[in-house]
Amino acid sequence: MFVDEVQIEVQAGNGGNGCLAFRREKYVEMGGPFGGNGGRGGNIIFEVDEGLNTLIDLRYAKHYKAKNGEHGEGKAKNGKNAPDLIVKVPPGTIVTDLETNFILGDLTKKEDRVIVAYGGRGGRGNMAFVTKHNSAPNFAENGEPGEKKKLKVELKLLADVGLVGMPSVGKSTIISKISAAKPKIAAYHFTTLHPNLGVVRTKDHRSFVVADLPGLIEGASLGEGLGDKFLKHIERTRVIAHVIDMSASEGRNPYDDYVTINKELENFNASLPLKPQVVIANKMDMPSAKQNLEEFKKKVKVPVYEVSAIQNEGLEEVLIALADKLDTIEKVPLYEEEKFESHVLYKFKKEQPFKVYKESEGVYVVKGEEIEKIYQMTWFVTDEAFRRFSNKLRKLGIDDKLKEMGIQNGDTVKILDYEFEYRE
Repeated sequence: MFVDEVQIEVQAGNGGNGCLAFRREKYVEMGGPFGGNGGRGGNIIFEVDEGLNTLIDLRYAKHYKAKNGEHGEGKAKNGKNAPDLIVKVPPGTIVTDLETNFILGDLTKKEDRVIVAYGGRGGRGNMAFVTKHNSAPNFAENGEPGEKKKLKVELKLLADVGLVGMPSVGKSTIISKISAAKPKIAAYHFTTLHPNLGVVRTKDHRSFVVADLPGLIEGASLGEGLGDKFLKHIERTRVIAHVIDMSASEGRNPYDDYVTINKELENFNASLPLKPQVVIANKMDMPSAKQNLEEFKKKVKVPVYEVSAIQNEGLEEVLIALADKLDTIEKVPLYEEEKFESHVLYKFKKEQPFKVYKESEGVYVVKGEEIEKIYQMTWFVTDEAFRRFSNKLRKLGIDDKLKEMGIQNGDTVKILDYEFEYRE
């Protein structure tokens, strides 16, 4: 089954908790803190596997969770880092964060990889907090939570040339003649239900990849016929080859077919008609094809090549022409760099790292990624840990904001599932 788009959820591993421990050997005077750090949680990594050509594995396994890091232990033992979870995907895979709508990775080459969710760092044990002012800290950190994301994973085939055209114009016959691809060929519309890739080798030993795309009809960009399901696979191609039934055997005018297909390409993506184009005038062995071709050439300005795919005539000349054209066209990235998350991470940092609102009389709720992470990493087992948490709230300006909103002693403050009584 050909699957080219799925939505999945990923959760990287949490960091292991730091350890709160002290040396207690009989002959070690004032042993001091002895708690180790937790290990890092596992990242989730997408990696290209050239043996794959569909996203079917992701369709049936939509939740991916990496392992948590190990907890720190006494005697200064640090927890082990968790292994990364590697998810194999085919070349041409694009990973998009559904929350931000930015691209995490465009994986096109062998062994390309991208971290789509980062594991949390390990919490620090009390040994890590020793200072000259506090030689025996009585607190440790919980591990940092791993990232959770909802992702759209999309496959856009890697092909140099895309064969486009109406149904039953001979695209599948052409790719079966010029490559080892074995598409289904039959005398009815929409025989091709998914794209077929074929590697072409010319007589002068140049090679390139051709994609045979399912037949388009008027309204395809709006979902008619097979709809826009496969139009996206044209976006990576460097040359668009219109296959036209020049014999008009289906009762359509060849030039009208050409105009209709270009219109659908433009409606889907305005940049597609700007790609270099050629016309493959097929079925030239049929009656009236020559006359139709003369009229067609008067109306178009793109190169036109005559072929009869069924009789294997003219195809070698087309391949040489396509190879020549590809030699002059530079390969460019599908997306501009500013669409990638790594270039815009700073944009998601709000000027104020938290929000405070009044839930009800005497109840205030504090929200914010930074403060919630501080809460999750605080281990509330000692008074010193609670004081440290309170000091961090003050440094972030949360106390000042609560006072500004009129909080009184004894009112309740909520952070996630944690509630505490406010005292000035």
